[in-house]
Amino acid sequence: MKNILVLASFLCTVFLGTITISAQNSTNSSQEIKNLIAKKRTYNKAFGFGYRIQVYYGNETTAKSLRAKFKIDFPTVYNGLTYDQPYWKVQVGNYKTKLEADKAVLQFKEKFSGLIVVPMRK
Repeated sequence: MKNILVLASFLCTVFLGTITISAQNSTNSSQEIKNLIAKKRTYNKAFGFGYRIQVYYGNETTAKSLRAKFKIDFPTVYNGLTYDQPYWKVQVGNYKTKLEADKAVLQFKEKFSGLIVVPMRK
């Protein structure tokens, strides 16, 4: 009796899995989905993609000292200093998703405060 129940549940799982796979394939082939993917690619080319963590936004002296401190504490992480008149920004990291950037914020919060995740622009 147990063998019959195990076999029946296995066959049901295989059958439902096959239906799910075929449903996903038919969805991806629709013209509407292709149009949405094309729009997303166009948007990414125009506006950039990814995220960075902003460590500081303010005067030049503080920005340069915080960037130097960040370089010492996290030497393998990208860090950049940009001028957005009249303020300086210290932004670090190159992350594809906001989730990756949020995980990095948790790591950096031990040594820096006031961190925010910002989308990158081209």
